[in-house]
Amino acid sequence: MKTIEFKSIGTIHSPFNDLEGMPIQPIGAKGIKGQINLKNEYKDGLKDLEGFSHIILIYHLHLSKGYKLEVKPFLDTEKRGIFATRAPKRPNPIGMSVVHLDKIEGSTIFISNVDIANGTPLLDIKPYIPHFDKEEGDEVCIGWFEDKYHEAVNKKSDNRYSDFE
Repeated sequence: MKTIEFKSIGTIHSPFNDLEGMPIQPIGAKGIKGQINLKNEYKDGLKDLEGFSHIILIYHLHLSKGYKLEVKPFLDTEKRGIFATRAPKRPNPIGMSVVHLDKIEGSTIFISNVDIANGTPLLDIKPYIPHFDKEEGDEVCIGWFEDKYHEAVNKKSDNRYSDFE
């Protein structure tokens, strides 16, 4: 298998130094503030980003060790295929969150609705453009999440992914 290497473009800071008790999705992190310290060499890439209300953060799930192809997600009691979940124990531990962009000062990006562990290495930033992800009139199906997604607002992380199950 070919090895692919990424380098961090910055670090995400949040109030979550421990995975336990952390929100599992941005919807459950309303108002939680964080910031990104972008490496100075990437600062020019922030031009025009401040015109967006939300950004997509792509990051390395650096606290996740190993992977499982079937996991018991936070919002369910039965095991599901890893690719049908957003669980962190993935073959490539890459996370993604849509957060609110509050402001940019130099190479520091201030964000809110943060569900990311403190010290997480940032891989990329993309503007959130809802029109690109769902065409008007398209029916969206969300599989087994259909009767569970509303629980994400109050659901917090526990230690189920701390050790390899």
